[in-house]
Amino acid sequence: MSAVPSPGAAEDLLAVSGANLYYGQSHILWDVDLAVRKGSCTCLMGRNGVGKTTLLKAIMGLLPLRSGQVRFGRDELAGRPAHLRARLGIGYVPQGREIFPQLTVLENLQVGLGIRAAGPAQVPERIFELFPILRQFLHRRGGDLSGGQQQQLAIGRALVLDPTLLILDEPNEGIQPNIVREIGDIIIRLNREAGLTVLLVEQKLPFARRLGTDFVVMEKGRAVARGAMDALTDEVVRQYLAV
Repeated sequence: MSAVPSPGAAEDLLAVSGANLYYGQSHILWDVDLAVRKGSCTCLMGRNGVGKTTLLKAIMGLLPLRSGQVRFGRDELAGRPAHLRARLGIGYVPQGREIFPQLTVLENLQVGLGIRAAGPAQVPERIFELFPILRQFLHRRGGDLSGGQQQQLAIGRALVLDPTLLILDEPNEGIQPNIVREIGDIIIRLNREAGLTVLLVEQKLPFARRLGTDFVVMEKGRAVARGAMDALTDEVVRQYLAV
């Protein structure tokens, strides 16, 4: 298996090292290391309940680590609240999208304006080029959109920050197949053409193989395999991903 750089390597944009997290007395993350190379699309994989979403929330400051470090570029994120992590240039699309259902599409997109000191003053035209449906429904309430449209809105809202790193937690959950394809195409464009670094939690192996450059597999709160996506072996898939 080809190894990705160890956490803390110079080319890592995001590096998690020795992360331990508890829910009450339950030990959820066990000494997790995660490296996301600048310019990569790293797929975080594993069966349900192994700690993938928990790890993302810890990276974003939504859950506190008991021990360990999270570094973004030159910045250590320990102790920083979520909004300050976003201000550094991390766009986050949570599982379930979590748009504001009573706000319009435009108002949802405007939420991200002003978070970054040097960010855009208005919603960038690029958002509507990527997601034309958002322009069409600009004044429709977010809660009135379909699941696929809400996911596009959630990604667009994260991109308003003009992030350096985009984190997506199962962006295809509950989405119709044609929209899944569209979202995959957009992530590929952002990653390969615009150079946006992506950390993606994904259950569907074909989608992960299509988009990913690197992978990390989790099992029972631990990172158990990692490497270049073309080195994801059938043995690893059978052991840790097959259901």
